[in-house]
Amino acid sequence: MGLAAGTREKIGEASNHATDMRQSETVTVQQTRESLALMTLETAHTLIWFSVEASMVFVLYKGLRGRSDRAAAIAGAVVAGESAVFLTNGARCPLTGLAERFGAESGSVTDLYLPKWLAHNLPAIHVPLVLLAVYVHTRNIRRLRASATSVSAGRSAGR
Repeated sequence: MGLAAGTREKIGEASNHATDMRQSETVTVQQTRESLALMTLETAHTLIWFSVEASMVFVLYKGLRGRSDRAAAIAGAVVAGESAVFLTNGARCPLTGLAERFGAESGSVTDLYLPKWLAHNLPAIHVPLVLLAVYVHTRNIRRLRASATSVSAGRSAGR
């Protein structure tokens, strides 16, 4: 004996409901993974950004204090490296593509952890600071070389 038509429909509906629930759970797990990945990416980006900007502040501080030393050079290399990566990627953060893959609406990794105006204007803020740092350290190195040359000339003349 077969099942009545109404019973078969109810079983079919229950089966479809169970399938929908499994698909819904799969989508939810996938969305959770993508959200976690995006949050991790945004956190990493913020830490990278902070370390680069801290290096920039350090380079400026050392330059304005007249101390163009190895520590300033290392911090300057961090800033230069980040700038080179940014520029070789077409003035676009290389993490943008990953952010888009993980579901960021605009593809920007700065949306969550930086104020929008700051994130949007970072290059316009950063470029003058880099130019100022290059200027003050070039000035410092020239002064150091000039004073070293005059000291050497003074020693030679005194003999």
